[in-house]
Amino acid sequence: MSERGYTLVPSAEPMTTGAARDFRFRITGPDGKAVTRYSLSHEKALHLIVARRDLSGFQHVHPQLSPDGSWNVPLAFDAAGTYRVFADFVPAGGTGLTLGADVSVAGDYRPAALPAAARTTTVDGYTVTLSGDLTPRKASMLTLSVTRDSRPVTDLQPYLGAYGHLVALRQGDMGYLHVHPEGAPGDGTTPAGPGISFHAVAPSAGTYRLYLDFQHGGTVHTAEFTVVAGTPSTTAPSAPEHGGHEH
Repeated sequence: MSERGYTLVPSAEPMTTGAARDFRFRITGPDGKAVTRYSLSHEKALHLIVARRDLSGFQHVHPQLSPDGSWNVPLAFDAAGTYRVFADFVPAGGTGLTLGADVSVAGDYRPAALPAAARTTTVDGYTVTLSGDLTPRKASMLTLSVTRDSRPVTDLQPYLGAYGHLVALRQGDMGYLHVHPEGAPGDGTTPAGPGISFHAVAPSAGTYRLYLDFQHGGTVHTAEFTVVAGTPSTTAPSAPEHGGHEH
């Protein structure tokens, strides 16, 4: 929840399943006051990543900042349980940070089993195929290719300044990795699909859930994969909870 003097302070208001309710929080700085100035990172002052501790219920949203330094975003939860929220941001004049906190959603908690590792997944009529391997403590190239009706999608649309955004969460302690793709839309060298390539470094061996956000036809879609980096041990990883913030 705290790093380099910055702390994520979620509101104590209870969250419930069903209709969206406002989730409020603040980021306090080394002086103990709410931070009110941020630098844009991929077109937003702050990215909020939300997932239940069984790695289901993923959301990537962008809260609104009030002049007093409080953040607000409507969140809807389909199921009860403990969720981890990650605030990914750059304080003005500083470097990137990721802070996390747990949020409880009242109700009957029924944990879901993590889907088996696979190279292909489907979402909203799209098929996404993963090539490359996530490697512990070593940079590796991951390419995710998007097809629809068995045809390559070559007109992906920029979303937050990129053709794709990739988040990885580690099973167990929810170690966090946010990776941005190679190249940028309009740079003359980066194609608009079907493949989106990322350099990523897994902080440790383990099982990870990957979440790829991409935009096509004016709609953002999220494809999810389970991958295994190295040979997971039987004990919890010792790396910090926010395992990294990669570009």
